[in-house]
Amino acid sequence: MISRQISSELSATAAEFPVVTIIGPRQAGKTTLARMQFPDHTYANLEAPEIRLLATSDPHAFFSQFPPPVIIDEIQRVPELLSVIQVLADNSRKRGQFILTDSHQMRSQEAVTQSLAGRTALLRLLPLSISELKAAGITCARDEYIHQGFMPRLYNEKVDPTRLYSGYFQTYIERDIRQMINIRRLTDFEHFMRLLAGRVGQVLNLNSLASDLGVSSTTLKEWLSVLEASHAIFRLNPYFENFGKRIIKSPKIYFTEVGLVSYLLGIESPTHTGRDPLIGNLFENMVVIEALKSRLNAGKEPELYFYRDNRGNEVDLLFRQNRQLIPIEIKSAMTFHPEFVKGITQFRKIASSAQKGYIVYAGDLTPDLPDAKVLRFNDVSSIFEMKDPPSHPDPGM
Repeated sequence: MISRQISSELSATAAEFPVVTIIGPRQAGKTTLARMQFPDHTYANLEAPEIRLLATSDPHAFFSQFPPPVIIDEIQRVPELLSVIQVLADNSRKRGQFILTDSHQMRSQEAVTQSLAGRTALLRLLPLSISELKAAGITCARDEYIHQGFMPRLYNEKVDPTRLYSGYFQTYIERDIRQMINIRRLTDFEHFMRLLAGRVGQVLNLNSLASDLGVSSTTLKEWLSVLEASHAIFRLNPYFENFGKRIIKSPKIYFTEVGLVSYLLGIESPTHTGRDPLIGNLFENMVVIEALKSRLNAGKEPELYFYRDNRGNEVDLLFRQNRQLIPIEIKSAMTFHPEFVKGITQFRKIASSAQKGYIVYAGDLTPDLPDAKVLRFNDVSSIFEMKDPPSHPDPGM
């Protein structure tokens, strides 16, 4: 099994809180992580009908059969257990007694603010990261990563990516989406996800999407909320503090699993990936989510944004740390070009808090430029492993 970087954060939070809730998309490895980390805990899977029935009908009998310390999978299936967990946690006062997993962020957050407020730590686990794979001795080329994605089963069981994502997509639509919202025709939602995949990494235009789908923008907002709640997408918000009205204020949408995007676009092999017109968007999706994984695996808030104004100036990714901004440009090219740094140079002229940035691309040369350091894409996590950002004077000083 591939070691997960979030493990140290999980151990730390379990030593401080009676309850730890691990949230994230299905098949990201939440259960495997919990069972490897806490092998002596009892284990209950609420997806099993008989266990779910016991938990629903008689919570006290459930905890007699599965006494703490316990791992409870898919806690959102029986939210009634949360009030019982609250009482048990308060009476026990022991740390790390309840390890919960949950595939629905919205419901988890409701639980934190209600039944388990102050009693649970929340950790978000996404699929494998490039740095986790590297640590396990697994390396792939740009197009291989984008085509197959990062679901653990792909690397632990050597599953065919197309078959995996086909089953994953259909199960997700049929089970999770039906549970969360009432959709008359699931084919409309499937069409919506495919259209969203075709716009990955672009500034969200709800009116354009609504027109293409023939549904209202209000409905699309609901659908996007559902995709966020089930960890299928990540909404990257623009950074517009102190920049005035000329800044684009709509978010960009990325999928938390780039392999799913490739499947939705009909990409069937790594060879087709490199030839796809959206290769730049797909590469950007992969790098942005790698940045997100780095932050979440350290138990940190993302603090990730992008910048774009109505004059065409933009930076693909901004990392805010200690009130400073680190600009990051993402290029899918395998050959370095000096003009890659143009957006960062321009941004540093208008943002007093902007530090020396990074250019992340698919090539091998890594020159150190005045305004940016060049990195290979498989080293992107190194940006977020620093305790403090580098200090550099403003341009011209």
